[in-house]
Amino acid sequence: MYQHKQYAVFIFFVLAWIGGFVALAWNLLGADGPLIIFAGILVLVGFLFHGLTVKVDDKKISWAFGPGVAGQSIELSEVIEAKAVQNSYRHGIGMRITHDGWVYTVSGFSAIQLTLKDGTLYRVGTNDQKGLLAALKEKNVLIVLPSKVKNETVKPSNMI
Repeated sequence: MYQHKQYAVFIFFVLAWIGGFVALAWNLLGADGPLIIFAGILVLVGFLFHGLTVKVDDKKISWAFGPGVAGQSIELSEVIEAKAVQNSYRHGIGMRITHDGWVYTVSGFSAIQLTLKDGTLYRVGTNDQKGLLAALKEKNVLIVLPSKVKNETVKPSNMI
């Protein structure tokens, strides 16, 4: 069984930045009700989304944020292919639907793209692409290698 957790470095940074303003407000204004509630929400968000855990067992691949919230589980028999991909800044962090299908990520740009029989695409962020691909290959999932870009020569145009 494969299991790997990637920690949400960017989320920690953003929460610490916002937490600095909360601490400053706490110091200047005192601990009033709304400020305590907001600080509690920051702590809760940090706990729920502190990382992304990916698991591969004999029958399925699953992933979830933090202690197991907002995740997904897919039967390996439904996966047609898997490949290593690089997300761009447009994919963002967290869980969202994009032009490349569903994206689940917490930090960095490395991901694995899973293509299902029904055409659904999932991009699961990981900082261990090779390990995850090896675990999927071991479970007989087709691994697609990145295609090399052909260096085609550009023919000059006679148009001025």
